[in-house]
Amino acid sequence: MTTQYNYNKRGSGTFYAFLLALVLGAVALAVFVRQAQGGALGRIASLITGRDTTIDVSAPTVVNKIQRLNRLETVVYSLDTVVEGARSNPVLPDLLTGDRLLMIVHGQTIAGVDMSQMKPDDVQISEASTGRTIRIVLPPSQVFVTTIDNQKTRVYARSTGLLVQQDVNLESETRTKAQQELQKAALEDGILDAASKNARATVTAMLEGLGFDKVEVR
Repeated sequence: MTTQYNYNKRGSGTFYAFLLALVLGAVALAVFVRQAQGGALGRIASLITGRDTTIDVSAPTVVNKIQRLNRLETVVYSLDTVVEGARSNPVLPDLLTGDRLLMIVHGQTIAGVDMSQMKPDDVQISEASTGRTIRIVLPPSQVFVTTIDNQKTRVYARSTGLLVQQDVNLESETRTKAQQELQKAALEDGILDAASKNARATVTAMLEGLGFDKVEVR
């Protein structure tokens, strides 16, 4: 007599798949609880773990966190323009002694807020039945740097008088003039206001992530 046994491997595979899903779910939950340190996610994590998530949000700590942002660059203003540089003689015409060039200039101005200037007095934290409120006064926005992109900047026209040679310093002086005009144009277009607005948005998002119910940044 021959006895035949049939082994059903499907049940074993299902068990291992269930075990793997369980392990992956536990890992995902652990990562979520670890990352959820404030705001709505922090409250959800507290409900899951049964423990309150506490974060030090005293004024000195908040100032320290903001100061770590250091020079917060919030606006980059780029400009392509044409700048003229010239040498002339008050007596003789340019045809004889003049030196003139036109330069295509590409550059950028970067503005933002220097968060290292923050002081504890700039932060006010209050508690109420409606939640925790924080009010912050940011340092004024400023231009950090204005630069000329030498690879995209070039002289496209130059004329020199019959009696003189090209002035070797004229091109560098024209670049300096272009840098000044670029920064002036950025300021006239409101780069500082845009830098302050973007900085307020960045700091507001950070403070909301720390769990404050109301954030006022100005």
